[in-house]
Amino acid sequence: MTRDARIGILQAVAATGFFSSGAILVRWAQDLSPVEVTSLRLLLGGLMVAAAAWGSGERVALAGGELRRLIPIGLIAAVHFLTFIGSLYFTSVAHSLTLVYTAPLFIAALSRTILRERLPRRALLGIALGLIGVAVLAGFEPRLAGRMLLGDLLAVGAAVAFALYSLYGRRERGRIPLLTYASWVYLIAGAATAPFAVGLLARPVNGGALASIFAMALLPSALGHTLYNAALRRLHPSIPNLIAAQEVTGSILLAWLLLHEVPGWNAVAGAGITLVGVALVLL
Repeated sequence: MTRDARIGILQAVAATGFFSSGAILVRWAQDLSPVEVTSLRLLLGGLMVAAAAWGSGERVALAGGELRRLIPIGLIAAVHFLTFIGSLYFTSVAHSLTLVYTAPLFIAALSRTILRERLPRRALLGIALGLIGVAVLAGFEPRLAGRMLLGDLLAVGAAVAFALYSLYGRRERGRIPLLTYASWVYLIAGAATAPFAVGLLARPVNGGALASIFAMALLPSALGHTLYNAALRRLHPSIPNLIAAQEVTGSILLAWLLLHEVPGWNAVAGAGITLVGVALVLL
């Protein structure tokens, strides 16, 4: 293994560690509504990444045509973050993260339609296994009432939105510098959700919730996504993707330790089967 590859793997592992904090921080910010958490996280994260772009010498400004191309991607990103964060208000961390990480299955399926890419048989098997894992996760859940089902559906929506974001954003990453691209997508997504978060201006806000949102913007967003994208520049994309999928494991363990949210056997088995399916799609 080359030195460059070792650095890339370390970057992906560090990114996954930062990602794993996200679900816990959302739970600690639940004095605010999902749209308020989403808007503040994205706006702060976008400003942090923009500052990093400026500090590293990357351009921050966009041309008019570039901005027009990024607006739809930013709106899709807003849907992804809002549905992911919203899901954690209704369902367990294990359910939410497992369902969100079915995104590679949707990417594999949608790439045939959007990018005209053929699917290998291995990927078809992975999609089937992923669906079986989701069935185990939800089908044997004794607490699966209306509230949890709503959270699970929001998590599936987050997975679909992330798949679309990845597919439509792929072409822009070669045209616009990485930090410039990420900062504008975050800022557009944050601005799109800001009009629905005006309640923040009308009431006092819990300091702990604000601290959690700041930590979200810094850890999983600014640091996590930056390290993840840095790893993509050193490794084949399947390797960082596969490492990042372990956010499911990290978040379940943190929820167990910090939120006393003990996963049932179906959550552990369903998450395991789903991750095997995702691995088959990515490898």
